[in-house]
Amino acid sequence: MSRLDDVLARLAQEDGVLIRVLRTEGSAPREAGTWMIAWADALSGTIGGGQLEFQAIAAARALLRGEAGAPQPDAPVRYPLGPSLGQCCGGVVHLAYRRVGAADVPALRASLSAALTPVALFGGGHVGAALARLLAGLPYGVRWIDSRDGVFPAALPAQVQTEHSEPVQDAVADLAPGSHVLIMSFSHAEDLDIVIACLRRLREKDDLPYVGLIGSKTKWATFRHRLQARGFTEDELARITCPIGIPGITGKEPEVIAVAVAAQLLLHRSQSEG
Repeated sequence: MSRLDDVLARLAQEDGVLIRVLRTEGSAPREAGTWMIAWADALSGTIGGGQLEFQAIAAARALLRGEAGAPQPDAPVRYPLGPSLGQCCGGVVHLAYRRVGAADVPALRASLSAALTPVALFGGGHVGAALARLLAGLPYGVRWIDSRDGVFPAALPAQVQTEHSEPVQDAVADLAPGSHVLIMSFSHAEDLDIVIACLRRLREKDDLPYVGLIGSKTKWATFRHRLQARGFTEDELARITCPIGIPGITGKEPEVIAVAVAAQLLLHRSQSEG
């Protein structure tokens, strides 16, 4: 179960206060879009810790108790990260507060999920399952796709949506722009069809920032030969990452591969933002 699942389940039982980072100036502990929930006796998430978070929690609980002087709902509150706050970041963080409850669950599910980086995960095997579990705890919304029926677990985190597609490569056409694609189907033939569909989409729209294919250097050499025969150029083939995962992380266990792949996605995300 992901943090989002925990929050939505708890909101069905009690109210909390959603704290959002609206924007930042200069050095700050977390980026715009970061959120947390303050409950009467607990917390979900973090906006960076320290005195900023301490004061934000106090303000949120004042709002939860209906106290005079509590922040107005959704009104920006400015926090300079200097000596007066006991922090030395030197930047400024603008926060917003809103009381939320059971009636807000559908809207929160949609808005908080929309802020996640989209990942298209092709393949419902062991590595795919390990990746889906891991990515659900990271800032990604996962569209998990397979051509086979009955391969997905019954219970999945809110950040993971499953899809049956036959033929599987047809799902590439309507992926969300900016999707990071991970290809690890049950067969090399399907993998090749998905890669071809991704390359064609890159040629037409150039809106898939990362396309990763599971496999060895030998597998990729074979794929390269077949893709070149279909007219794809060296520059186009350079857009495919294979093997996938951070180099130097060894181990064949699905969980180890999942960690290496997730780390590579996070690195690519940071480099793109930079």
